[in-house]
Amino acid sequence: MVIKVVVTGALGRMGGGIIKTLYKYPEEFKLVAAIESPNHEKKGEDIGLLHGIGNTGLVLETSDELENILDRTKPDVLVDFTAPEPCVNTTKIASSKGVNLVIGTTGFTESQKRELENAIKKHNVSAIISQNYAIGVNIFFKTLEFLAKKLGDYDIEIVEMHHRFKKDAPSGTALRAAEIIMDNLNRDSYINYGRNGLIGERKKEEICIHALRGGDVIGDHSVIFAGDGERLEITHKASSRQAFINGVILAIKFISQREKGIYNTFDMLSLNE
Repeated sequence: MVIKVVVTGALGRMGGGIIKTLYKYPEEFKLVAAIESPNHEKKGEDIGLLHGIGNTGLVLETSDELENILDRTKPDVLVDFTAPEPCVNTTKIASSKGVNLVIGTTGFTESQKRELENAIKKHNVSAIISQNYAIGVNIFFKTLEFLAKKLGDYDIEIVEMHHRFKKDAPSGTALRAAEIIMDNLNRDSYINYGRNGLIGERKKEEICIHALRGGDVIGDHSVIFAGDGERLEITHKASSRQAFINGVILAIKFISQREKGIYNTFDMLSLNE
């Protein structure tokens, strides 16, 4: 069965990469709509020409017409890599139409997360939500579970670096790493964000996240476990967005075949078993 896919954020770095990859596998996927923000200047232009892959016959559309687009195209899956507010709105509309979701947007507030999840549950669709779809990153996450249990008394620091254009900080991946560590520690902990001024000695309970921005760095994440006389560092470095895109392609396949509910990349990669 060919999976019918809609991609929002279609001219973004991730959206564009996902679209180009979908067109490589016409026997498995059919892109039925490519969507950008309302009043986008490129509306009506061929999405293939916009991404340098030739004329596809599919033109760029905008999210103010999302409901009509979904009624017309009847997709199986909608992929969202946009921003928190438009993603929540898109999720509400898509889920009300029975469309399954792959969500890679980051930077949600707790309130926005609840809105997102409530819409998915209310309309009984399937969704996979993740801060990072790269397979290596998810192995990195799983390793952090083990290390937090075994090195829970060590001081823990997280360092992430991304390109100068990234709008949210710290990255969703760094926040997810901190969450996983905190869930698996045998002691109280809290997140601190960088340091400045006369702050006194490091507190044992803190997990500090440092966000670096510059150049064209795709995404580097390191977690440092520092003890007396030794230090263990685990690092994931992405050299291409294709690592994330490959995971999204797996996620589209995964969620199109799944019973209704909210899933994550651990479920997709059978890392919860």
